[in-house]
Amino acid sequence: MTEFPRFDVSGQVALVTGAARGIGRSIALALAHAGADIAVGLRNRDDDNGVVAEIEALGRKALPLQMDVTDLDQVRASVDAAVGHFGHIDILVNNAGRGPGNLAENVREEDFDFTLSVNLKGTFFTSQTVGRHMIERGRGAIVNVGSQAGFVALPGEAVYCMTKAAVSHLTKCLAVEWGKHGIRVNAVAPTFINTRSITKHIADPANKADIIERIAALHRIGEPVEVAGAVLFLASDASSLITGETIMIDGGWTIR
Repeated sequence: MTEFPRFDVSGQVALVTGAARGIGRSIALALAHAGADIAVGLRNRDDDNGVVAEIEALGRKALPLQMDVTDLDQVRASVDAAVGHFGHIDILVNNAGRGPGNLAENVREEDFDFTLSVNLKGTFFTSQTVGRHMIERGRGAIVNVGSQAGFVALPGEAVYCMTKAAVSHLTKCLAVEWGKHGIRVNAVAPTFINTRSITKHIADPANKADIIERIAALHRIGEPVEVAGAVLFLASDASSLITGETIMIDGGWTIR
């Protein structure tokens, strides 16, 4: 009899970047709930927002890491620490991301460089560093957190949109290169999600109404756990024949 799909990651180790809050926090907790121990990538190791304790309360191990993904020395040291502590990394979730908004004609060079440094440089080199360990083991799953902004044009978000489009294409490139090593690389592309980063934007009733209208099928703002569910699927063996794909988590925004 063919084995049924397993939507769990029991006995595995996951490294999640930007894990203190929002989508990253939800992903880390969902993976822990599904059986994984978590290497918790934090921009500030002293400010984990309680996520380490919550992971441990689920009966899993958690290792907080000082991991600003724009600092490649921190990235490499954190990956080495996680491998040294747990023995291996089975799952990488590149969640850390930034996107200072501004009209294209007003974008400052420092904001441009910072957005690319987090969203592209950080994602690539974290993938490279963890990927080397996965290649040695002949297995692994990488999930990049992109955005619907990589597929549609959002006014005032030209640089962010550009980087998230690049994340989806990078996902394909790494999937092609590393498939022979048993490594699957996929991405998720969320719409507006109910996190601290959009609180100010949706406080304006007109902005909130516009967003809900554009989320054409479901007409509501998403919750972090709804992104975490897709990440868990892509990290688990239930998606064992899926690689190079970006799953839209957009409530129907991009099908309109």
